[in-house]
Amino acid sequence: MRVKITLECTECKQRNYNTTKEKRLHPERQETRKYCKFCRKHTNHKETK
Repeated sequence: MRVKITLECTECKQRNYNTTKEKRLHPERQETRKYCKFCRKHTNHKETK
């Protein structure tokens, strides 16, 4: 079962990306390094509700 998640920048707290993940295989919160257009650099993005 894939669920929609939102990724939030850890520096400026802007919610930049929407994506999906397989909840059964990865129950923990996702964290990836992505480009933030507000900070204008690559930052860590964490999964939010």
